[in-house]
Amino acid sequence: MNSDKLQLLGYTFQSTHWLWLLLLIPLIGYFMFSGERNRKGDRKFTGTAIEQISIANSWIPRARKLLLFLQIIAFTLLILAMAKPYYPGDAEATEEEYQKGIDIMLAMDVSLSMMAMDFEPNRLEAAKKVAKEFVESRMGDRIGLVVYAGEAYTACPGTVDHESLVAQIDSIGNEPIEGGTAIGTGLGTAVARLRDEKLPSKVVILLTDGSNNAGEIDPISAAELAKEKHVRVYTIGVGTNGEAPTPVITPFGVRFEMAPVEIDEKTLNSIAQITGGDYFRATDETSLRSIYEEIDRMEKRRQFNRQFAPEEPATPRPFLLSALILLIASWSIRHFYFTYEL
Repeated sequence: MNSDKLQLLGYTFQSTHWLWLLLLIPLIGYFMFSGERNRKGDRKFTGTAIEQISIANSWIPRARKLLLFLQIIAFTLLILAMAKPYYPGDAEATEEEYQKGIDIMLAMDVSLSMMAMDFEPNRLEAAKKVAKEFVESRMGDRIGLVVYAGEAYTACPGTVDHESLVAQIDSIGNEPIEGGTAIGTGLGTAVARLRDEKLPSKVVILLTDGSNNAGEIDPISAAELAKEKHVRVYTIGVGTNGEAPTPVITPFGVRFEMAPVEIDEKTLNSIAQITGGDYFRATDETSLRSIYEEIDRMEKRRQFNRQFAPEEPATPRPFLLSALILLIASWSIRHFYFTYEL
C-alpha cells in the first residue's frame, strides 16, 4: 500500500498508511484462537465426568469462536476508521461547506439614476429585493453592505446577523449622499472592509447602472488594490438596452425623461478580470436574480474546493459505530450468558 488515496466500497481512504495494520489481523486472530483453545475453565469443577457431560453443550465452543470473530471484525473496523474514510454522499460534507463561510461585501450604487423605471418599480428597489434574497441564501457567510453615489459609506459591516443586514438593505434610499457615481470609491471602501489578510476568501459584488464620474479613486486603481488584497470582484451593470425613463433634476423638481442607458461595461469588465471575478449585465429583475444565483453557485463551488480539495472531510462514524456495537455485543454475551454460578 502507498500513501495515495484508496477507494473501497464507495469510500475514499485518505491516510492509507494506517491500513498496513490490517496485516496484523491474521496474527491477532491466530493468538486469540490459540488462547481460546488453550484456555482453562473459569471455575474448578469437582463433579464426575458424567455430571460434566450432563451440563455441557456442544454449541458453546462454536459460540465462543463466533465472539472472537466479532472482536476481530471490530478491530478491523477501528483500523479502517483511523485511515480517515470519506464517503461523498455523507451529509456532513454539505453541512461543513456552510459552517465555514466566506466574507462578502455588497457595494450598491444608490445614485439618482438608480430610480430609473426600466425595472419594477425601479432599479434600486429591484436591486434591494434580489440582494436580500441572496443574503438569505448564504448560510454561514459574513456579509456587509457599502452604498455609494458621489461618495461612499459602510451601511453595515460584515456580519453573520443576516436579519439585521436585510433590515439595513430595506432602508437604502433615504441617505443624504452626494450626487454622482463614484464606482472607484465604492469599490475601494468595500475592499477596505475586507482588509484582514487572515480571511481565507474575500468577495465584493459591485452593482451600478452608470459610469464613474465622481470620487477621488479611479475604478482600475481600486481593482488593483482588490487584487493586491486577494479580493475577488463580481461587477453587475444594471439597466435595460436602449432608453429608460430616468429621473432628471430640473428647476421645477425631479421629473422622468427617456434617456439612454449608459453603463461603462469596459471598466466593469476590466475590474472583474483584474480581480479574478466576472462581469454580468442585468436588463430586468429576472436576469438580475439569475446573476446573483450564478454568483451564489460559483462561490459555493470555490468554497467547497478551497476547503475540501486537499483532503475531503473524514466520515468514520459508520465504522466506529459498527465496531462499538460489535464490541458491546461480544462483551455482553461473554459476561452475561457464559458466566455460570455453580
